[in-house]
Amino acid sequence: MKLVRNESYQRKERKFFKKHAELLDKYAKVLTQLKENPFDAALKTHKLHGDLSEFHACSLTHDYRIVCLFLIQNDMIFLVDIGSHDEVY
Repeated sequence: MKLVRNESYQRKERKFFKKHAELLDKYAKVLTQLKENPFDAALKTHKLHGDLSEFHACSLTHDYRIVCLFLIQNDMIFLVDIGSHDEVY
């Protein structure tokens, strides 16, 4: 799988890690897992509902999530948002 970060996501990512620099190592591991197997049980990847029903989310930590759009046919995962449960949903 290929991870795609558009400019909007990169801004959210920078802002998130200014506040949570201690999670950078964990984030790198999660991205590696996401590329290798986006539905690895450790990621707790799940489909979202309602207005976000076209997206999936995976866990960075118990408190923080990464929202993704999967285009499995092209082996691409578009990273959409990162933040706390309340921030991204």
